[in-house]
Amino acid sequence: MHHIMEDKSVPFDQLDPRAFIIIKNAKVNNLKSLSVAIPRNKLVVVTGLSGSGKSSLAFDTLFAEGQRMYVESLSSYARQFLGRMEKPDVEYIKGVSPAIAIQQKVSTKNPRSTVGTTTEIYDYLKLLYSRIGRTISPISGNEVKHNTITDVVDFIHRFEEGEKVMISCPLLISTDRTIKKEIEILLQKGFSRVLINKEAFFVEDLINEDHFPEGDYDILIDRISVKHEDEDNQFRIADSVQTAFYEGHGSCHILVPGKADQTFNDRFELDGMTFEHPSVNFFSFNNPYGACKTCEGFGSVLGISPDLVIPDKSLSIYEGAIAPWRGESSKKWVEPLIKNGIQFDFPIHRAYEDLDQEHQDLIWKGNKYFKGLDEFFTHLQSKTHKIQYRVMLSRFRGRTTCPDCKGTRLRKDASYVKVDQKSIIDIVLMPIEQAYDHFLNITLTSSEEKVANRLLKEIINRLEYINKVGLGYLTLNRLTSTLSGGEYQRIKLATSLGSALVGSMYILDEPSIGLHPRDTDRLISVLKSLRDMGNTVIVVEHEEKIMKAADEIIDIGPDAGVHGGELVFQGNLDQLLEAGNSHTAKYLKGEEKINVKQGIRTWKDKITVKGARENNLKNLQVSFPLHALTVITGVSGSGKSTLIKKVLYPALGKILGTVIDETGKFDKLEGDYKQITQIEFVDQNPIGKSSRSNPVTYVKAYDAIRNLYAEQALSKQRNYKPAFFSFNVDGGRCEACQGEGTQKIEMQFMADIFLTCESCKGKRFKNEILDIKYHDKDISDVLDLTIDEALDFFRDKPAIINKLEPLGEVGLGYIGLGQSSNTLSGGEAQRVKLASYLGKNNNKSNDHILFIFDEPTTGLHFHDIKKLLHSINALIDQGHSVIIIEHNTEVIKSADWVIDLGPEGGDKGGYVTFEGTPKALKEIQDNHTARYLRESFLD
Repeated sequence: MHHIMEDKSVPFDQLDPRAFIIIKNAKVNNLKSLSVAIPRNKLVVVTGLSGSGKSSLAFDTLFAEGQRMYVESLSSYARQFLGRMEKPDVEYIKGVSPAIAIQQKVSTKNPRSTVGTTTEIYDYLKLLYSRIGRTISPISGNEVKHNTITDVVDFIHRFEEGEKVMISCPLLISTDRTIKKEIEILLQKGFSRVLINKEAFFVEDLINEDHFPEGDYDILIDRISVKHEDEDNQFRIADSVQTAFYEGHGSCHILVPGKADQTFNDRFELDGMTFEHPSVNFFSFNNPYGACKTCEGFGSVLGISPDLVIPDKSLSIYEGAIAPWRGESSKKWVEPLIKNGIQFDFPIHRAYEDLDQEHQDLIWKGNKYFKGLDEFFTHLQSKTHKIQYRVMLSRFRGRTTCPDCKGTRLRKDASYVKVDQKSIIDIVLMPIEQAYDHFLNITLTSSEEKVANRLLKEIINRLEYINKVGLGYLTLNRLTSTLSGGEYQRIKLATSLGSALVGSMYILDEPSIGLHPRDTDRLISVLKSLRDMGNTVIVVEHEEKIMKAADEIIDIGPDAGVHGGELVFQGNLDQLLEAGNSHTAKYLKGEEKINVKQGIRTWKDKITVKGARENNLKNLQVSFPLHALTVITGVSGSGKSTLIKKVLYPALGKILGTVIDETGKFDKLEGDYKQITQIEFVDQNPIGKSSRSNPVTYVKAYDAIRNLYAEQALSKQRNYKPAFFSFNVDGGRCEACQGEGTQKIEMQFMADIFLTCESCKGKRFKNEILDIKYHDKDISDVLDLTIDEALDFFRDKPAIINKLEPLGEVGLGYIGLGQSSNTLSGGEAQRVKLASYLGKNNNKSNDHILFIFDEPTTGLHFHDIKKLLHSINALIDQGHSVIIIEHNTEVIKSADWVIDLGPEGGDKGGYVTFEGTPKALKEIQDNHTARYLRESFLD
C-alpha cells in the first residue's frame, strides 16, 4: 500500500494534533482499521470507488465525532434534546474541530421554506424595508407621510420666546348626538374651553345658552407660551399634542394669533387611502399579519386544476376531452353541449388545444343551452356529504398559483413600500444575480445610509456567495422543496460562507453534483476561500477538476464494500499520477477508460413538446426520441429540470393518469406518445424511510430466499412456512425486538437508547429458526452478506440470482442484503430503483416505459459509471426509452441523442442551443458543453 505522510521522520502517534486531524484505527462500517492524518486548513479531497468507505470516513467517523464532542460540551439539560451521539468505532481521533456537514439531501419538505428564508437573506430584507422603506401611494405615486408629535413640537419651537400658542383639535360631532350633548360630554372629560371660528368660549357658559353659534368647533386643549429652555414646558406641549391627536382622531391645529394657523395629521393616508406603517411582521409571509389573506402565505391555493379536468388536450369535446364528464352518470352534463353546440357555433369535433380562448372559456362558464364546468363543480361542492362526490372532487383538485399575491405570499399592500424604487416583492422575484447588482448600486440618502449600512453589508455578502456557487439564476422566492440535491447543498454552502466561521471543519458530500463543468470552477474558488478563512475543507468527490485543485488527495479502496475500507493513497495530484495504482489513478492517467458503446442507435419515433414556457423556458419546441438514450445537458439553471420535471413528466403522466403534479406552461404534446404505457421518474428520494425496508426486499429477492429456507428438510419436518423466515411478521421473528434486532429503551429525561436485543443477540430471529441452515448459513447470516457475496453463495439458484444480479450490475455489489434503506445515499437509492426495473425483465410483455433519470452519476466513481451505462443500455435493449439529465461528459459521450439547453443560466437560459449526436455537438463553437466535451474526447 502506497502511503505518503507529510513528514516521514515523525511516527504517526507523535504527529501534532494542531497541524493534523489524526484518526487512528477507524472500523466504522467497512473501514479496516484505517489510520490517516488529515492536514489542517487545507482543501482535502476524499475519493475512491462507490462503497469504498469514503462517506464512512468523512461523515460517520469524522463528522460524527465532531458533533459528539460539541454535544458533550453542552449542559446535561441541553443534551437531552439532542439525542445520544454514538461514539464512532475508532481507537482515537485527535485534533477535531467543530464540524459542519453539508449533505445532498433536500431535507425540507416545508411548503413555507424558500431560498430567501433558508439563506437568512429574507430576514435582513424585512429589517431593511421596515427601517427605511418609503410607502408610495399606488394612485398618485407620491410618498405617504404623516406628522409625528416631534414634528409639531419642533414647529411650535420655531416661534420666538414668550409667543402665545393655542393647541386645539376638531370637535367631531357624531350623528346621533346634538351639539349640546357633545359639549356636555366635553365638560365631563375635563375640557373647559372650545374655539368657535377661532374664538374661545367657556364650555360652562355655552351649556346654558339656548342656541349655539354656527361655524367650526374646536376643542381647545391647551394655551402655552413658547419657552425654549424650559424642559417641563416641552413635555407639556408634547402631552397636549398627543391628546389633540387622540381627541381629533389624528388631526391637531396649532394657532398663533396673527402668525400661523397650521393643521397637522398623524394618519398614515393619502389619496383617500389609509396605509399600514411598515414593520418587520408586515413583510413576513410566515406571520398572519403579513401573509396574503387568500393563500395564507403559501403562494398557492387549492382549487380545481384545469390540467386535471382536461388532461389530454389533443382530444375534442366529442372524444371525451373533459375527464369528469366521461362517466356514465356525469354524461348528462356534456350531452346538451354536444347536441346544441351547433346552435352557438361550437366546434365539438375540434381538439381542445385548437379551440380559441372564447370557446375554451365557454366550456367553463356555460350558456343558456348547457351548464359549464364551473357550475358542475359548484354542484359537486353542494353534495360533499356523500363520499363519492368528495372523491370525485379530490381527483380534480390541484395547487394553482395564488391569484392575489401572484405566488409572492405577501399581502398586496406590502408592494407599496419601496427602497430605491423597488418593493420587497420585486426583489424576491428577480434572479439573485440581478438582486445582487441592484443592492451593489443602490442609491440612498445619507440618513438612510446610516440606518441601512450594516444590513446592506449582510445582504450583499450573502447574495454574492449564492452567485459564486453558481446559483445566481434562482430567485429568493423559489421553494426549497423544488431544488435539486446539488442546488440545496450549494445553498447551504453559501449560507455557511455568509456566516463566515473560522477554525471549523467543513465536510461536503459531492458539491459538484448538478454543476456543469463550467460552474465547477466557480465552486472551487468558493471552497478555496472557505479554506483561506482558516477552515479545514474535506470534500468527498469524484470530479476530476476538484481533485486537481485539492491540496491533498486521500484515496480509499482498493474496491468497494468488503474489498474496500483501506487507505490506498495519500498525497497531492502529481504524486497520485506518478505513484498511484488505484482505479482513480488509472482513470486519471487514462489507463482505464469508460467504453463508449459502439455506434449510435437510429430511431424513428419521437415525442415533441411544443411551446414550453415554464420558469425561464423561452417557448421551446423539443423532440425526445423513443427507444434511444437521450441526454439533456446545459449549464446549471438553463432549464433542464424545468423542461423534464415540470413539463414533460407531468404532461405525459396526466395522459397516462398516474401523475397529479402541476404541469408547467406549455402548448401541446405531439408525436408517438400513445406507445408509452408507463412513465417512471427515477429520482434520488429514499426508497423507504422505515428501518425495516432494505434492498433485498425492494427488489423482491427475499421471497425466493424465504422459499428456499422453507424447502430445507428440517423446515418441512418442523412445518415452517416461508413466512417464518420474515422479520416483518409474527412467526419466526424474535418477538422481544419484533425482528428489528435492536430494542429501544425509553429513558426518562434523556434520549432513547437503542441496545442490541438480548433475546436474539441482534439476529432478528428465534433460535429454532436459526437451526435451519443452507450451505452452513442460517437466514440471519444471509442478511449479513453483501450482494456480491450473495451472488456467489446462491450461484445455483436462478430464482434468487435473477433478482439480485441487477443490483450487482448497477454497481451496488458492496451493499448488504439486509442493510436498512435509510442508510443508503441518494445515488445508491436511485440505483436500487434502477435495478428493480432491470430485474422485472420487462421484454416479455409489451410494456414500453419511459425512464427519466436525474443525475444518476451522483456518488459514482468513473469505474462505476461504466456499470451504470451498461445497465441503462440494457433497459433500452428491452424496448424502453431513457432520458437522462446529466453533466457528466462520459455519459454525454454515450448518448444516442443530446439536447443542450442554454446558453447561460436563469434569464439568459431557456433556449435549445443544440439537438443532435454527441459527435456533432463537440464540433460546435461557443457552447459550454461542447468545449468540455472536446477536452474529454481528447483523453
